[in-house]
Amino acid sequence: MDRFRQFARRTAMTVLFFLALTATFQSVSGVEAETVLRSLSSALLVEHEPSGGTNGRPKSGSRSAPRLEDQFDWSKYPSVEVVATGYTAGIESTGKTPDHPEYGITYSGVRVKRDLYSTIAADLSIFPIGTILFIPGYGFGVVADKGGAIKGHRIDLYYETVEDVYKYWGKRKVQVYVIQKGDGKLSEEELTRLNEDETMQVFRQQYLESKS
Repeated sequence: MDRFRQFARRTAMTVLFFLALTATFQSVSGVEAETVLRSLSSALLVEHEPSGGTNGRPKSGSRSAPRLEDQFDWSKYPSVEVVATGYTAGIESTGKTPDHPEYGITYSGVRVKRDLYSTIAADLSIFPIGTILFIPGYGFGVVADKGGAIKGHRIDLYYETVEDVYKYWGKRKVQVYVIQKGDGKLSEEELTRLNEDETMQVFRQQYLESKS
C-alpha cells in the first residue's frame, strides 16, 4: 500500500508539473500547448515515414495520396518523346468483338490490363516486348502489343473503355522514361509479379480505389 501511495503521489506531482509548464508556455508565447503537441506529433509521423529518392523507393514528407510522378527521381532514366494515344480491346481499336477467341489478347500472348503496370502497344523495333516505360499522367506501361498504325515513336495506352480513352488521355506528346528494356518476351506471371510488388502497393491501391 505504501508503495502504491508513493507511486500515486509521484504521478500526481508529474501531472501538476506538466500542467504548470504548459500553462506557463501558453501565457508567454500565446500559443496553445495542444497546437504544439499536435505539430510535434505530425513531425514525428513524417520523420518515421520511409525515405527515398535516388534509390528508387518512394520519397516521404507528403500526407496526401502519393503520386508516382512526384515520388521517384525519373531523371536517372533515359527519356524519349513519343506521341501517345489510347486504345481498347474493342472493335473500335482491334476490330475484334468480345466473342472473338483472341479478344483482349495482345501480341505477346498476355491479356490486356489496366493496373499499376498496364499493357501498352509500341513499335517493337524501338521498344521490344517486355519494355517497361513510365508515362507521366498514365503510369507504368509494359510493352505487350503492336499495331499497324504504331510506327516509330508512337505508343498506344490501354484503357478499358472508349469513354476512358477520351476522358483520361486522348492523344498527346509526352516524354516517357525507359525503366527497363524488354527482351522480346512477356508472360502473365511476370505482369502479375510487377503488379503485386509489395513496395509499390501504396500506388496500386490508389489506382484501384479511383476505379471503384
